[in-house]
Amino acid sequence: MSEIIILFLGAVSAGLLGSLTGLGGGVIIIPLLTLGFGVPMHYAIGASLISVIGTSSGAAVAFVKEGFTNMRIGMFLEIGTTAGAIMGALLSGMLNPNTIGIIFASILLLTVILNLKGKPDHQEPLIKGSLEEKLKLYGTFPDKGVLKSYSARNTVPGFLMMMFAGAMSGLLGIGSGALKVLAMDNMMKLPFKVSTTTSNFMIGVTAVASALIYFQRGEIIPVIVAPVLIGVVVGSFIGSKTLMVSKTKKLKVFFAIVITILSVYMMYNGINKSFR
Repeated sequence: MSEIIILFLGAVSAGLLGSLTGLGGGVIIIPLLTLGFGVPMHYAIGASLISVIGTSSGAAVAFVKEGFTNMRIGMFLEIGTTAGAIMGALLSGMLNPNTIGIIFASILLLTVILNLKGKPDHQEPLIKGSLEEKLKLYGTFPDKGVLKSYSARNTVPGFLMMMFAGAMSGLLGIGSGALKVLAMDNMMKLPFKVSTTTSNFMIGVTAVASALIYFQRGEIIPVIVAPVLIGVVVGSFIGSKTLMVSKTKKLKVFFAIVITILSVYMMYNGINKSFR
């Protein structure tokens, strides 16, 4: 019983840190379970995926109502992330846990770098006769009471990047939000608010696709998943309220240092074959 309480409190911390940094709870949950509790890697990934579904669902509804999320772009790109997530989950079953640990640490470092980079705010006009017009990958979003128009660009490279983001999500049990935002923000030139909210909408769907495979393999254990899911949701809620009154730039730098240390430690353990 005491272990479940400690796991719950750890998951609350993970949800809080993930919410404040924008990296999601999964980046903390995996190290917490594998290094802190000695949980086998694949069971930790299964629990993390369930927590990703829970945390993204609540926020996604709010963003859709507010008019930021572009459902059409999200559903189109979800084809790529879902296909990638299924491939990643299948690949996970073939890889050694230590190899997954090393990949996780590498992606975590990349995620931190992407999260700290400045985010340009694009607002591209629609090009007549373009692929984006044919697929209707454009829309409007509210900005200080004014509806602003935008259109996607570079749809094919963005779609391929989404497949990679989905594969990393399925393989590592994380939301891969930073990779999704990279695809929509840097490649497809979508406005920052649209790319982040649409990414949040997609994360849960991507996680469901890969979680089903982990469930079928018996790698989602209720006694681990339940306290993790509840804890991460509670932590994310606290984080979202704290975010309103905190200095986010300093927080992101501080937590980037923490997550970098975690990723280096994960890398060290993977190289030394400490995972099971």
